[in-house]
Amino acid sequence: MAFNKISLLERLKTGPVVGDGSMVVLLEKRGYCTPGIWTPEAVMLYPEAVREILREYIHAGADVITTPCFYSSDARLRRGNKTFTAADINEAACKMAKEVAKEGRDVLVCGGLSPVEAYTDGKGEAAVKEEFEEQLKIFIKHDVDFVLAEFFAHVEEIEMCIDVMKKAGKPIAASMRIGPMGDFNGISVEDCALRMAKAGADVVGTNCMFDINTQLKTLRRMKDALEKAGLNREIMCQPPGYLCPEVENTLYGQPHLPEGPLLFEPRLMTRFEVHEFARAAFEQGIKYIGGCCATEPHHIRAIAQEVGILHIACP
Repeated sequence: MAFNKISLLERLKTGPVVGDGSMVVLLEKRGYCTPGIWTPEAVMLYPEAVREILREYIHAGADVITTPCFYSSDARLRRGNKTFTAADINEAACKMAKEVAKEGRDVLVCGGLSPVEAYTDGKGEAAVKEEFEEQLKIFIKHDVDFVLAEFFAHVEEIEMCIDVMKKAGKPIAASMRIGPMGDFNGISVEDCALRMAKAGADVVGTNCMFDINTQLKTLRRMKDALEKAGLNREIMCQPPGYLCPEVENTLYGQPHLPEGPLLFEPRLMTRFEVHEFARAAFEQGIKYIGGCCATEPHHIRAIAQEVGILHIACP
């Protein structure tokens, strides 16, 4: 079925956009991913398992599916496997996402870029950008609908990523795993938002590490800073699927919890809590609403129902 797709930015001008949810955490729960390393070899080893998760998100109401290649960089992959390169995985992930998106309604495909070890190893800007270019070139080849830098802890690194992503000629979204204390170098929430926007991001926000309530507080500060500076940017929020209020005023968020990463089930949100979050986010002016680690298709369904993307009568 062919569609004349409406772009991400055009959709955000007229209403909310529902993102997808977790991939590698769901794959780990099903036995397809190694915990701790969280790399996406499953797209090569168990492609049908990955396809089914993408389909479930679409069926639940997601307007976007992200290429299933989180943490797909050669340096990261060498920690867990010696078989596949980042290019192998990104190629397969792009093809898979594009194929699944065509199966149903009008769904956007997002090319997701992750932090690279060249930055944390202090190898310099050129080496960092080279790794981002390796991730990006597959997304350019397969003509994804927009690109997203997500799970970044340092605004300096995401600025480098945004600069590289401009080469795709697509809308750019940028998301950081920060809470009220700002990035890992002590850059404030407000300055992180301003720097992402000034670097060229069309959509800015947060994902992972801090729960819904903390992220909404953080994003309120981001939005206020952008408006004060006269920078008109859309805001995105993709929190984890669990509640962790006790880490709100920490730098790293959920890694401070003793039960991580495999014992978070008692903290998982109910769909009613997700309904409340989605409504609060939308009323706060956040128009791109999805999920991150441990967010499952039924959570995405709750978001889609609450913001009015779907009108499904519950059985």
